[in-house]
Amino acid sequence: MANQVDSAPNLNLPPSQHVVDVSVINSTANIRGPLEVFVKDPLVGHETLECPSFVFLVQHPSGKKVLFDLGLRKDKEGFPPLIREGMAAFDMKAEKDVAQILQEDGKLSLDEIDSIIWSHWHSDHIGDPSTFPSNVELVVGPGFKKAFLPGYPANPYGVILESDYALANFAPLTFFGDGSFYLLDAPGHAVGHLCGLARTTPSTFILMGADGCHHCGSLRPNKHLPLPDQVSPSPFSIPPHLQGSICPGSLLKAIHPRRSSTEPYYSHLHQAYGRDVAEAEATIHKMIDFDANEDVFVVIAHDKSLLDVIDFFPKSANEWKVKGWKETGRWRFLEDFKEAVAKSNVA
Repeated sequence: MANQVDSAPNLNLPPSQHVVDVSVINSTANIRGPLEVFVKDPLVGHETLECPSFVFLVQHPSGKKVLFDLGLRKDKEGFPPLIREGMAAFDMKAEKDVAQILQEDGKLSLDEIDSIIWSHWHSDHIGDPSTFPSNVELVVGPGFKKAFLPGYPANPYGVILESDYALANFAPLTFFGDGSFYLLDAPGHAVGHLCGLARTTPSTFILMGADGCHHCGSLRPNKHLPLPDQVSPSPFSIPPHLQGSICPGSLLKAIHPRRSSTEPYYSHLHQAYGRDVAEAEATIHKMIDFDANEDVFVVIAHDKSLLDVIDFFPKSANEWKVKGWKETGRWRFLEDFKEAVAKSNVA
């Protein structure tokens, strides 16, 4: 069943005819760990978060090329000791570094990359900048330098490496100065946390959500996008997403922690080191407004529900709206609630 967004908020984004080309890179990272680190009261059967880590290549008509995040580095032993210790609660691995993915089959030369933007300092986003030429600019969010410099080994408790940030800068809100790509302050999850907003046509955008949230259950449903009377294809069908299959909305409401059709399943975040819960939840509320707008495709870094929906690098993601990716992927996150539905008493 097609779902229409009601009363979607006006984002008041400034007009521009300038666009960038965006590719989503599946960084080959596989991350598995307790969901309760991020959200309060995960649904039964969804105690574990298993997810990828998406990276974005942004190409400007001027020829400038920018990476938003680097995913997880292949050589985890290269992280500072404090970070390796913090990774113990998660099973994290990457088959390749992003630099390798970019160069495979001659797709792209690393000399073409002008800037790397870190959405924030966590290990599954900063990758391995040493795999890129030394003149590549590193861009970080507000407060980053004050909080984390110097890095390891100058600071034995550093969470980044000294060699990572030799050219670190904080970029202006309008990255290229023409309205084609914005960096958005998205505080709460970590110091200096950023989202990226890329204009893919004069009127459509991709929001690079980074860790603004970790699961789409923190975004949907909401007052702009309530649970539908039915979802088709059903996220619980066998085979998955079988065309013509239907999941009644009553099942989806029955497993909701507050039996609500207009509040996200995961409205509240769990306290964690370096997280300001109030600010992080406020950031999610802002992301909901973007997600509810039919001209914005929100791609959070760890959304595994999009793995079989979108076209990955080297293909462009700019035609996301024409291809219907937003509508196709909208309710696929519900697949993670399969066990909760199975144990529900609602017929």
